[in-house]
Amino acid sequence: MTAKKPEIIEIRSRYTDAVLFKWECDPEVTGLTVGEKLGRAVLAAVEARADLSCANLSCAYLSGADLSGANLSCAYLSGANLSCAYLSGANLSCANLSCAYLSGADLSGADLSGANLSGADLSGADLSGADLSCANLSGADLSGANLSGADLSGANLSGAKGADYAIAQTRILPEGSLIGWKKCNGGVTVKLRIPEGAKRSHAFGRKCRAEYVEVLEVIGAEVGISSHDGKTEYRVGETVRPDSWSDDWQTECANGIHFFITRLEAENY
Repeated sequence: MTAKKPEIIEIRSRYTDAVLFKWECDPEVTGLTVGEKLGRAVLAAVEARADLSCANLSCAYLSGADLSGANLSCAYLSGANLSCAYLSGANLSCANLSCAYLSGADLSGADLSGANLSGADLSGADLSGADLSCANLSGADLSGANLSGADLSGANLSGAKGADYAIAQTRILPEGSLIGWKKCNGGVTVKLRIPEGAKRSHAFGRKCRAEYVEVLEVIGAEVGISSHDGKTEYRVGETVRPDSWSDDWQTECANGIHFFITRLEAENY
């Protein structure tokens, strides 16, 4: 009996159609779908440290697969099944993950900047610390996703399910009165109180803004002088207001009194 020849599965570039990796499918293993075969080829490619950037991986079955740290930048993964996959630290920048299944996936610390995640199922996914700047998340399902520490600057969240809660997880400023710290000229540090009625905001970093502040203490001098305009003064017992206030929370350096919530961050800024 003539031995069956192995089926060759090719992973090709989504742009040039060039072959990026070849994998031999064991002819004795039957019943695999096209997506499952492609998924196994992807795992073999990752193990071989093949460059899968810009790879066409549409509809690949990679549920539960370990792709942590893989370079899948600009890859085409539309409709792929990546549910419960391990993608921690993976490079998925500018990848097309539209309508992909990523529920329960570990995407902690992954680079998803500029990625197309429109319509993707990210329910229950771990996106803590992920870079989602300028990503398209329109219509995505973010219900139950962990986005603590994620960078969503410039991301499109229109129509995304659970978007309000997702953004709330990236907020570091509590409601009510709080203490803030500001570094002024000459190494002077100012301790501030942000009253309950003062608007406060921050983008996706640690620097914050307030609509107005009360000066509690000036450390290192009698008066603190703003290092931003060189004229605004901070004196104990006084309320300081900026020239104007901006409600644009996504712009870190918009108008307001800038501060940090820890003294160490302010002094090292």
